[in-house]
Amino acid sequence: MSAGPRTPAERVYAELLERVGEAHPRPRIEPVRRLAELAGSPQLSYPVIQVAGTNGKTSTSRAVESLLRAHGLRTGLFTSPHLVDFTERFQIGGAPIDGEVLASAWEELKLPLAVADAELESSGQGPITFFEALAVLAFAAFADAPVDAAVIEVGMGGEWDATNIVDARVAVFTPIGLDHTEQLGPDVQTIARTKAGIVKPGSTVVTAAQEVDALAELEDAAARHDAPIFVAGRDFRLLDDRVAVGGRQIRVAGLSGAASEPAFVPLFGAHQAENVALAIAAAEAFFGAERPLPGEVLDEGLGALTSPGRLQLIGADPVIYVDAAHNPHGARALVRAVEESFAFEELALVVGVLAEKDAAGLLAALAPIAHRVTVTPVDSPRSFGQSELRALAEEEIPGTPVEVAQSLPEALEEARAWAQRAEGRAVLVVGSVLLAGEAIAHARSAGWGAA
Repeated sequence: MSAGPRTPAERVYAELLERVGEAHPRPRIEPVRRLAELAGSPQLSYPVIQVAGTNGKTSTSRAVESLLRAHGLRTGLFTSPHLVDFTERFQIGGAPIDGEVLASAWEELKLPLAVADAELESSGQGPITFFEALAVLAFAAFADAPVDAAVIEVGMGGEWDATNIVDARVAVFTPIGLDHTEQLGPDVQTIARTKAGIVKPGSTVVTAAQEVDALAELEDAAARHDAPIFVAGRDFRLLDDRVAVGGRQIRVAGLSGAASEPAFVPLFGAHQAENVALAIAAAEAFFGAERPLPGEVLDEGLGALTSPGRLQLIGADPVIYVDAAHNPHGARALVRAVEESFAFEELALVVGVLAEKDAAGLLAALAPIAHRVTVTPVDSPRSFGQSELRALAEEEIPGTPVEVAQSLPEALEEARAWAQRAEGRAVLVVGSVLLAGEAIAHARSAGWGAA
């Protein structure tokens, strides 16, 4: 254990953690708007593309940002959570923010925070939360940079999410499914209604293919705000998507209807091709729907894409991948990607899940690729217990050996030893964003050379 935070960014993160955590958002928006107002309303100083949805938000946000940057803009990108370093959440010009710059923005925000907290206390409300402060910190850092445009990933939901004090020029929706049901509602229609709250007058809406009830909510929100809406499969589409060495080759018909030249995407899985098609449409909506993105922008923006924590290689001998899939929808997409992109003879899964997640559904979705499972705790007080997770794994993946580890390093060493005993074996760490980050950090510290 370290004696305490050392870097400027670590100090900022430690102070933010003293506030109510991001796993417990408050369904409110006015306190965030007030904090931003006290800080000079930095979120109004640049145009925003805002990305909501259940799965694929971060990958889509990263693709949109990369395309804007390839078009010549200086970009800001705000995503959550981070995998290893806190600065990952705030990207400026395609790189994590400098820790000193972040600390400076945080110092400037402290007086507005104190005022907002005092006002909330006097009115009987709880102080500004971790994520509320985080969002305004991002907006302020991007205004200080300054950026030409920002891509902002919604934290949870939409309508009352702290990021929703922006007026999104483009409101983007990745596939909407069941997740965070305690906070967002019991069914896809209710969840979509909350997420649709990011649509504002003046927005253009761009959405992935959705379930009928979810699409109806998005179309209703677009109609209420007189916002044009473009839907995947109807107004833009993947024309071709095939596996290529190290990723995929795609062709897209964008908002103008014009077909692109083939472009290489260095990501695995058909779901990533869908995310990229959505990102292309979002970028076109930003620059003007009637104009397709130039071929050189597509080549540069897509060719430079990375998606940390999404089928990321962290070890080569034996092969170890990590994926942040943490719900059944994400796990099913992961399984399709593994089956399509790799030819492992046997795959060991190292699985850790947070208690509020649908662990049974996740494990059932992963069953087709599991030859062996090691359950491990996530480094969080919200971690699912190993004995309960083991019982679920034995139930949902019957006939597959299930081991129990007391920590992720123990689980990784055990799985690596198994993989090294025969040709064609590999390891996949899955189940939680926190677990993915822990695995990446462990691989780096162990010198595996791929992370």
